[in-house]
Amino acid sequence: GKGGYFPSQPDEALADMWVDYMKAPNLIIAEMWKELLEGEGLPDRLLPEGDILDWGEQVPFRIMVPRGREHVADEIIRKL
Repeated sequence: GKGGYFPSQPDEALADMWVDYMKAPNLIIAEMWKELLEGEGLPDRLLPEGDILDWGEQVPFRIMVPRGREHVADEIIRKL
């Protein structure tokens, strides 16, 4: 075998790599921020607040960026 390498990491590992950067009141706004950040080359993830089953347009979303890259996000937003 490959010595126990897994193609994808468990969520606990991912939680260490991503940090909360900002909160958006709904999915539309969250998607806007996501496009803006990704357009500048910064990967990000959207996480619905509360229960994942409540996914919907009117749920607040947390915008996560890679740990240590928060200053990059700050720069992107400062340029707006």
